[in-house]
Amino acid sequence: MSTAPKAAPARVDQFFTVTEARFDRWRSLLQSARLWEAAASRQPSEKEKHQTSTSASFQELRQWEDFFAYPGQVLLATLGERIGSGYAVATARLAQSISTALMTHSYRSSLADWEGEEQPAISLSDRVPGTGEEVHYRPYFEVLIVSPSSSAKWVDLAQELRKLRRPQDKFIYEPVFVSNFEDAVLGAILNGSIESVVIYEGISFASSHYSPVLREFLTAHLGASNIDKDTGQYALALAQGLKQLRPELDIFFLSDREPEKLAGDARGACIRRVFYQVEEPLELHLSILDGIADRYITPYFDNLQKYAQRPIGTFHALPVARGKSIFKSNWIRDMGQFYGLNLFLAESSATTGGLDSLLEPTGNIKVAQEKAARAFGADHVFFVTNGTSTSNKMVEQALLAPGDIMLVDRNCHKSHHYGAVIAGAFPLYVEAYPLTQYSMYGAVPLRTIKKALLDLKTEGKLDRARLLVLTNCTFDGHIYNVERVMEECLAIKPDLVFLWDEAWFGFARWSPFYRRRTAMGAAAILELKFKDPAYHQAYREQEKKLGSNPSDKALLETRLLANPDKVRLRVYQTNSTHKSMSCLRQGSMVLVKDQDYHTVEEQFHEAIFTHASTSPNLQIIASLDVARRQMELEGYELVNRAIQLALDVRREVNSHPLVSKYFRVLGADEMIPAEFRNSGFVDYLTTGMNWAKVVAALREDEFALDVTRLTLVCGSAGFDGNQFKNMLAADYDIQLNKTSRNSVLLQTNINNTRSDIAQLIKVLVEISQGIEKKLADGGSAAQQAFAARVKSLMTDVPNLPNFTCFVSRFRENSSSMTSEGDMRSAFFAAYREKQCEHIKLFSPEIDKRLKDGPELVSANFVIPYPPGFPIMVPGQVIDAETIGFMRKLDVKEIHGYGAALGLKLLNPAFLKAEKPPSPEVANTPKTAKRKSAAAD
Repeated sequence: MSTAPKAAPARVDQFFTVTEARFDRWRSLLQSARLWEAAASRQPSEKEKHQTSTSASFQELRQWEDFFAYPGQVLLATLGERIGSGYAVATARLAQSISTALMTHSYRSSLADWEGEEQPAISLSDRVPGTGEEVHYRPYFEVLIVSPSSSAKWVDLAQELRKLRRPQDKFIYEPVFVSNFEDAVLGAILNGSIESVVIYEGISFASSHYSPVLREFLTAHLGASNIDKDTGQYALALAQGLKQLRPELDIFFLSDREPEKLAGDARGACIRRVFYQVEEPLELHLSILDGIADRYITPYFDNLQKYAQRPIGTFHALPVARGKSIFKSNWIRDMGQFYGLNLFLAESSATTGGLDSLLEPTGNIKVAQEKAARAFGADHVFFVTNGTSTSNKMVEQALLAPGDIMLVDRNCHKSHHYGAVIAGAFPLYVEAYPLTQYSMYGAVPLRTIKKALLDLKTEGKLDRARLLVLTNCTFDGHIYNVERVMEECLAIKPDLVFLWDEAWFGFARWSPFYRRRTAMGAAAILELKFKDPAYHQAYREQEKKLGSNPSDKALLETRLLANPDKVRLRVYQTNSTHKSMSCLRQGSMVLVKDQDYHTVEEQFHEAIFTHASTSPNLQIIASLDVARRQMELEGYELVNRAIQLALDVRREVNSHPLVSKYFRVLGADEMIPAEFRNSGFVDYLTTGMNWAKVVAALREDEFALDVTRLTLVCGSAGFDGNQFKNMLAADYDIQLNKTSRNSVLLQTNINNTRSDIAQLIKVLVEISQGIEKKLADGGSAAQQAFAARVKSLMTDVPNLPNFTCFVSRFRENSSSMTSEGDMRSAFFAAYREKQCEHIKLFSPEIDKRLKDGPELVSANFVIPYPPGFPIMVPGQVIDAETIGFMRKLDVKEIHGYGAALGLKLLNPAFLKAEKPPSPEVANTPKTAKRKSAAAD
């Protein structure tokens, strides 16, 4: 294979554009070949020019094709020979055949695609090569084989593997051969169809491909610069590196000496099976298929399909089961026609017949949850069928007791606030940094969290600080440095429990860049850190440097290490599987990696009994199972595509000469203040950005931006967020979710395609053209009105209100430096009408009381959409800033507030009345156990 000439540095987004760029290169070759074919009757110079162009296009794509099974070495050699021999017609025909097969994926099932354009179409799904036996459709994947053998032998080796295929095989695969460490990593990065890797001993390290992007990635992400190249033992390091890069891959190791020792080596934990390389090729083949089957099996979904085919007599309370009440109906038959028969055949309210119980699973739901735990890197996973709102409340009820202190981001999802009410925990709100210009909040700075913990320590309340709750990523795409947050918080309180609400971020497990910033990914890193002798030594050195009684200032300004001998790693993650994976609405999961889970297991199950329906939707359970299967088998490729599409939108919108006059997608530099980007990272598409900087930023910066969350500023086009959202939906059939005063939030996910992006750009162009025409036709009056509208949206924005404090009645000590409060008591106080009052928002009474008292105290949650977080919570003192923000709101949807009645407040008479005795929180079973453990 020829080495590609040096070229301009690759853009950062080219990592994610591999599949689409590959298709584009083949289409470019086909176009050149057609022009060459059309020039056959023209002047020789014209023919030669097009032949040269075709040859150049072929060489451009040729450097990438070694990492894909199709079209393979034989067809590529044939195509190269045709180009070199001047066969324009034959070149165009073969290029057309290959390009079509790649675009339609027909090569995955058609033998003809592998043998050239003249072959008859024989389906790989219908016949096994060499046997003529018919088989059912079989999913296709590719196996990366890293072998030191000569490339001249690879065609024969591939043929030998094909001979091992059997009619009963459920899957079919093709091999991809490479000979060295770097090419193996490059193949795993570029080819999302690779599901298994076979590594021989004796491979070399360096690649012959020119790939500065790969070198940056290897050095920055896998630590390839630290690999001992002198020993020549790269195979095991490769296995470990690939498992770090793509944890879902099955890795098989072929050793030529003492395989039993490697099998017992702790470093080989990443290897599925070790073989002695000169024996048992059939066993290797079967092991590869078995590994895929392990991921492909969906225990609950598979059983539900079987259940639906059985003749079931139903004498339980679910008339739609089996569908007879629908399909025999004179009036609702159309419902059955719309949804289809299988939906109703697969319905039941029974847990017998292999359907299992979601509340206490012992069968296929239990196995499905165990597979999900493996996929997400958790110790335990629990399926939830009524959304992550419920998942959050389950975790909080299980972990919190009345009087516990829960540190929580004030602008988190409302379920966390209600979780505090249910548990009787005292929320201590920590504030995120504001993005006032766009009427949204970012994320909570680590310094703010550390200060809250240190203040609790000063006040003697650190033992009550039980749980830290943060949203990762936030609705607008702010991603925490999860590893650092947990590590530094554990340095202050070694047994602090963490709940990461990753409702929007479940997909991140399948991105090698985002994974370390997920709860489970960071927990895995910390787990290894705390076992590392070097970390123990680093901790002792820091402890010595800080002294026995360091000041809060020193602790706030130091990058703290946790005491590995005392730390308890207790991490919970919730994700809205339906938001980023192929799962039905309300499908959610709770992920657990808690080394002390056994101490809360009973109450966790009690929380499940409290919140989970006794009649869960079977289709949601099945879709959770299937979503896991899909992500384990193709999540890497799908997530890369979603990221690529987001980068496409950013680039096209911000560089379009017309669209960028009125719209822009905010970059990391506009969403994250520079003080939280210490690496110097600006944005993914900034000129000169490379992978070394990107990986360093994702590893070290306090916050990062999820590129799939696209904040599109529309205020500069004269639209407020709601107005623009409604226009897109009504006039262009484009749906989106969140809005702010002057922006809308777009999101790419695994469902989006390039056609979706093209439609969005076309619509933005059309809207921009309409603005231009309106301004031109309307003259100076229209232009002045437009400028005033833009100014009101982009400049005259209200300040975002911060949390004030809980009124003294709901605080244990009103002079405390920490502001936690008994929100549960405040919440239920509002259930007595005589303890409440209503005052109209614009009433002079509001202004009078703000000035002279008595205090205005909220009786309930008030949540305007946008911005979608509580600006008032039960028991909160309302200040002039909050009232001013409310009065400037121009949104129609405000939960907890009705304009006709006004603000619902706790009345002054109730607040002055004698306070009832505090609950004896110290005597609850949970807190008693905790205090005992703390004393020990």
